[in-house]
Amino acid sequence: MPEPFKNVFNTQLISKMGNHFQKAWSGFDRHAFIEAAADQLETLELKARSEQITQAMCVHFPDDFGHAAEIMLSSLMPEDGEDLSTLPTNEKGVSGWAIMPMTHYVGLRGMANLDLSMRVLKEMTKRFSSEFGVRFFLLEKQDETLPVLMDWTKDPDEHVRRLVSEGTRPRLPWAMQLPAFIKDPAPILPLLEALRDDASEYVRRSVANNLNDIAKDHPDLVAGIAEKWLAGASKNRKKLVRHACRTLIKQGHPATLKALGYAPPKVTLEHLHLKTPVVYFKEALVFEIMLRSKANAGQNLIIDYVIHHQKANGRTSPKVFKWKTLTLHAEAEHRATKKHPFKPITTRVYYPGLHRLEILVNGEPLGGIHFELIMPARQVKLS
Repeated sequence: MPEPFKNVFNTQLISKMGNHFQKAWSGFDRHAFIEAAADQLETLELKARSEQITQAMCVHFPDDFGHAAEIMLSSLMPEDGEDLSTLPTNEKGVSGWAIMPMTHYVGLRGMANLDLSMRVLKEMTKRFSSEFGVRFFLLEKQDETLPVLMDWTKDPDEHVRRLVSEGTRPRLPWAMQLPAFIKDPAPILPLLEALRDDASEYVRRSVANNLNDIAKDHPDLVAGIAEKWLAGASKNRKKLVRHACRTLIKQGHPATLKALGYAPPKVTLEHLHLKTPVVYFKEALVFEIMLRSKANAGQNLIIDYVIHHQKANGRTSPKVFKWKTLTLHAEAEHRATKKHPFKPITTRVYYPGLHRLEILVNGEPLGGIHFELIMPARQVKLS
């Protein structure tokens, strides 16, 4: 079995961090820091491990944030032309996952010194990401933080530019939500506008993810942005917009589909056949469809499918899966076969019984069929 991801935070990493902190400050109690940061580490999950390292820093770093900032900056891996975000902490300095608890420390202890905190977070994000740490300042000092982020949209380092869009995501996974932006994302839209044509796909994808977050609460707003941004758009911007609208596309949001050039479909589902009406766990559902155009002109189609999964309480829960996009010519037909595996994943527990497959075209359900999932006699819940 692969090693648990939480083990990126381990005693060896903590020891390396302690080495660099001690080099930067002779008064640092390296042994006590390691002991506190690594206490019962094996019992903790990833975020809890990071938070425990942060708390050990809070105890063993100097109370003066300016001094603490000097220690952290001095401990960072020096810039030498490499992409530092890909390098782990080593004898040269701190980089990689070790940065995560350090940005948390800045968020907890640096609020009274915004300028210095922003400078530290900017340097840290070049070596991993400060997307968690910067959110403290967006929560407490939004008006002072946003102008700094706008300046960063022009920074030569793509990691700094990405921090602008990733750090302001209203619903960033693993991180504190930003309720003000969930309620009203208007303050962050100029940042996304400034980055929409960024030279880096890494940055553009982050812009798309931010818009996808916004779409969960303001679908019509994002549909309007999509329509505006697609006017005279480059290939890269079209890709960004499509990725930004992925949740709305799955939901069949009419204004979004219209903005992307997908009208209500003039097609019929002539054929839906299950090659595997009974599916055994760790095998696959195999099905085929045939669509027929009822239009007198070509039409752009998004074909998705929904699996209505059986739950423990006997009800079903739908999950949309992306399939394909195509242009269907006038009065033409389209045949396709799909294989959908039922394999162990950490985000779902499967239950035996009757499930349902449903076909969506441009967000509209065209038909469905039931199938049975057979589970092994003893199912182990994944965690």
